Amino acid sequence: MLLRLDHLVIATPDPDAAAGRLERDTGLVCRGGGRHVAWGTFNRLAWLGDTFLELIGVFDPALTGNAAVSRAVQAALETGRPGLVTYAIATDDATADVARLRAAGSSIGDVETRSRTRPDGEVVTWHSATAELGPALPPFIIEHEPGDAEWNEEVRAARAADPHRLGGRARVAGITLPVPDVSLATAAYAATLGLATDGMPTVHVGDQEVRLVAGRPPADPAIIDLEVVGPAGTRPEVDTLGVRFRFRNPA
Repeated sequence: MLLRLDHLVIATPDPDAAAGRLERDTGLVCRGGGRHVAWGTFNRLAWLGDTFLELIGVFDPALTGNAAVSRAVQAALETGRPGLVTYAIATDDATADVARLRAAGSSIGDVETRSRTRPDGEVVTWHSATAELGPALPPFIIEHEPGDAEWNEEVRAARAADPHRLGGRARVAGITLPVPDVSLATAAYAATLGLATDGMPTVHVGDQEVRLVAGRPPADPAIIDLEVVGPAGTRPEVDTLGVRFRFRNPA
């Protein structure tokens, strides 16, 4: 079952420098990351509960063809257009979801087990399935190993309470994605991931929203809506790293 927005993939030439800029511009602090040795990419992570921002760059362009995510990252960086290039939706059973989606005609690929080595030596493992990815294309699905270093209950509780430098806890309430053709995009979301829009360009994943609007990515930035408990929820919009961040207090 599809659960929530898992992570938002933001391509950047230098994830370490981008982490510093993200903190200065928004107050969000990166507290993790590592290397995808088979894909030629590396990242820094800013956790917002169980949804995180992945600032991802390339250390070996010769390897980026090995996965759909790294291909999307490399394509953005080659054109000099960093920003949100794709995202993942969490599931509690990737194998069952892929079987269900394929039975309905989806072109989603096989479930593959992937991993990332953290700077502390811990290996984080997940299972994911993708079609081809890009800023205007449907996302991919991911299932995390529940007991590993980033998904045990103690770690999840700690990051849910993390105030970053915002003055209060924060969560991703939703994202707004520019697409060249809203009708085609909503049809692709339904065909690939079974995410029905009921005639409206808004997809609900758990208690989060994905809104599809007319635009030209990556020239038009994706928007990330953050709900912040505390005064940071009233700060203005911030454009940084090719993305627009909007802050609001919970309703």
